[in-house]
Amino acid sequence: MKDQQERIGDLMSLMQLTAVELGKKIKAGEVSVVEATEAALNAIEAKEDKVNSFVTVDREGALKQAKEVQKKIDAGELTSPLAGVPVAIKDNMCTEGLLTTCSSKILGNFVPTFTSEAVLNLQKAGAVILGKTNMDEFAMGSTTETSAFGETKNPWNTEHVPGGSSGGSCAAVAAGECFYALGSDTGGSIRQPSSFCGVTGIKPTYGTVSRYGLIAYGSSLDQIGPVAKDVTDCATILETIASHDLKDSTSVERKDTDFTSALVDDVKGMKIGIPKDYFGEGLDPEVKEAVLNAAKKLEEKGAIVEEFELSLVEYAIPAYYVIACAEASSNLERFDGVKYGYRTKEYEGLHNMYKKTRSEGFGPEVKRRIMLGSFVLSSGYYDAYYLKALRTKALIKKAFDSAFAKYDMILAPAAPTTAPKLGASLSDPIKMYLGDIYTISVNLAGLPGISIPVGRDAKGLPVGMQLIGDCFQEKKLFQAAYTYECLTEKKWVSMYDKTEAAGKGEA
Repeated sequence: MKDQQERIGDLMSLMQLTAVELGKKIKAGEVSVVEATEAALNAIEAKEDKVNSFVTVDREGALKQAKEVQKKIDAGELTSPLAGVPVAIKDNMCTEGLLTTCSSKILGNFVPTFTSEAVLNLQKAGAVILGKTNMDEFAMGSTTETSAFGETKNPWNTEHVPGGSSGGSCAAVAAGECFYALGSDTGGSIRQPSSFCGVTGIKPTYGTVSRYGLIAYGSSLDQIGPVAKDVTDCATILETIASHDLKDSTSVERKDTDFTSALVDDVKGMKIGIPKDYFGEGLDPEVKEAVLNAAKKLEEKGAIVEEFELSLVEYAIPAYYVIACAEASSNLERFDGVKYGYRTKEYEGLHNMYKKTRSEGFGPEVKRRIMLGSFVLSSGYYDAYYLKALRTKALIKKAFDSAFAKYDMILAPAAPTTAPKLGASLSDPIKMYLGDIYTISVNLAGLPGISIPVGRDAKGLPVGMQLIGDCFQEKKLFQAAYTYECLTEKKWVSMYDKTEAAGKGEA
């Protein structure tokens, strides 16, 4: 009995390792892939009731994959730093033979016949897929409360949201249920929940990671990226999933994807701009203080930090929601109950079937955005709203271009507040939309942005800092983020375990 308990204890302690640390132990033969997978599955089993980060857990499939990967590692066929490391995938990326729902009733029974390119790249590197993480329905939301499979809770405090739409992925990493996860970012959906959950997440430059197999929300804005415990993990994962893919017309051929080479503890001479517009009204004082303290630390390390005017910030939200909703309205036309997914049980004729299927299958937030998108694309409003939003998008890109002519990167908060309480945002959608104010410009301009934890507020909730770079300049972001990380305590502790300890008066 004692041996069994010790084994469970050993398995749980594995969950404190970062993905790269675990990869090294697997390579050295200190830990088997099956043991690492069992550790993650046991952690999910122990914590899911409280956190609800997963829609689907593929226990049987994961253990089968683990055995196959182990054979390939032993044979010397797999040498990737992530070989054998279990991963969780956001539920809007297709996975062959595994339920992919976008956390929506309308795709509640959809099992794809192919795997998305980003996930395929991970599998080629020897990743073991644990399951699919919860999200805001069709990635439309900032709290992971619009899911048809129940809300995900923040592991730091389960009365609060984890952020969204990649809330399941970020909460799973923060709770120590997986070693890393994939998310997608349309208007901040990786960076904002990373900030709320105290983990590291990067939205790469548009076109760096193939979107083939990602169920589309806003096609000109969507980008897949990693969520992990630290900067080293994020750089390693992005290096693995970045690829030029002819199946995605927006995919870019890049020669500089050796992101791990940028993990250097040095920011001397690096020019960092702080936009005054991001630090005005609406920003929580505790968030402001934590982010500016982090900026000061980088300055002490030799970075040149100065304030500047970015402008156009106030126009970013209306432009984003017009463009994103217009694209969503077109992209979601395909879910009609004919070929796959949910179909209403009782209907009279084809049109009635369409109408009832979509009315019953989509949640209120998705319907709201489809209607808004259809409105701005309709005759008489197209010029007034959609074209105007596209022109605003071009102006925002121009403002960033001017900033990057002077600075290596921009430093800003990832979100105006820490994680709000459950239910607080759903009652006021406009307030929820305004919560994306610091992240959406990055998507409109196609830029890379990384969120790293820089502190906690008085309630113990994490604060995230965002670093924004010019197109294809992820390496600079990784270097600055890594340098900041070297100034802090590097040892990862599951946030869930920290909060559990705090409840017992131990933290």
